[in-house]
Amino acid sequence: MRKKRWVILGIILMVILAILSLIGFLFKDDGSMSGFVTDDGQTEYTNSYHEAMSHLPEPVESTRIRTDFGEVQLYKFQEAHTPDKTPLLLLPGKGSATPMWEANLSDFLEHRPVYTLDLIGEPGLSIETRRIETAADQAVWLGQVLDQLPESKINLLGLSFGGWSAANVALHDPEPIHSLILVDPVYVFGPIPLKMILASIPASVPIVPKPIREKMLSYISGGAEIDDSDPTARLIETGMRTFKSKLPMPEAINPEQLAELTLPVLGILAGESTMHHSHKSYQTGVDSLKHPSSEMVVFEDASHAINGEYPEELSETIEAFLEKLE
Repeated sequence: MRKKRWVILGIILMVILAILSLIGFLFKDDGSMSGFVTDDGQTEYTNSYHEAMSHLPEPVESTRIRTDFGEVQLYKFQEAHTPDKTPLLLLPGKGSATPMWEANLSDFLEHRPVYTLDLIGEPGLSIETRRIETAADQAVWLGQVLDQLPESKINLLGLSFGGWSAANVALHDPEPIHSLILVDPVYVFGPIPLKMILASIPASVPIVPKPIREKMLSYISGGAEIDDSDPTARLIETGMRTFKSKLPMPEAINPEQLAELTLPVLGILAGESTMHHSHKSYQTGVDSLKHPSSEMVVFEDASHAINGEYPEELSETIEAFLEKLE
């Protein structure tokens, strides 16, 4: 049951990412910034956000960090028994925010403190105040967050679009990053297949009637039903309806850029992911990453919702990698 639930959440994230990839090619930008379409929509989303957050461990800190491109909502989680090791900073996927880490936080906290943030330009509590126009802009604000953390080094973990965000900032400003952990990232080890983009259109356009969208989501997931009662799924769906992201299309990271990374990288790919060709992407990582401690791993039976399907195994893989570095 848990696996089916996280398959659905992963599919919702995938279709958001895929349709935005297509929209980026079809429609011109009007120059506005990302934000909620209406005040009522923002209120609805905020209520859903706090409901979803109530299912996470209580953060020990909740802070706002100012950057050149906006204010970032940052949380720190640390249980009384959590070892005082180099923390993880988690970057969420497209269209999601901190609550998406519900399945993972308890496992991560067994080993080290954890920071999470909401990405600027995506649904969440972070606010864009200056238009983000390039990949360099995205690296600037995230690098400024890293520079304002009390720790001099951080283990940066990104899932899906968050994986691209992590790799992007590492290429621009690697100094604060102890290691880079990329969980089924997009635009890093290979492109999103065109058939996934096309198949996702009916499932991800809000004006398409909800029964049709849900039927398409169920079809893509192999028959799993959408559970509107799940707080995280409801939050993501609310963000799809109420928030308009105007971020630029991600610039695909090529093998030559991967070879430039001077820090240890752990690439974790889902064998059943539709966001890339997993084994081709795996080989790209093996061939391109040059740091001697870098690793590539494939979870053969996992979908793009790998963090919810295999939380314990994911935590064990990540911690084994970090223990070698430490």
